[in-house]
Amino acid sequence: MSEIIKRKISDALDLPQDIILNVPRVVVTGKIAVFIENHKGIVEYNSDSVKINTSVGVVCIKGKQLLIKTIVADEITVEGEISAVEFEE
Repeated sequence: MSEIIKRKISDALDLPQDIILNVPRVVVTGKIAVFIENHKGIVEYNSDSVKINTSVGVVCIKGKQLLIKTIVADEITVEGEISAVEFEE
C-alpha cells in the first residue's frame, strides 16, 4: 500500500500516523529520558551515545551517563543527562 493511501486512511479514521505508517514515535521527557516506539534495534550503545535504528533512519541520543532503562520488542527507554536527540539517514 502506498504512503499516500496510508496517510489518507490515517486522516479519514483519525488514527495516529505512527500506527498506520510504521514510523517511530519519539517522546523526549525534559533532559532526562527518551522513549522510542517502533524501533528496529540498537546500532551503538555507550555512556555518551545511543544510536537506535528505525524505519526512517537512526535516532542518535547524546549525553552523559546514558542507560537503557527498558527494552522490549519495539519499545526502548534511554535515561541519563540528555544533551541532544538527532535523526541520521
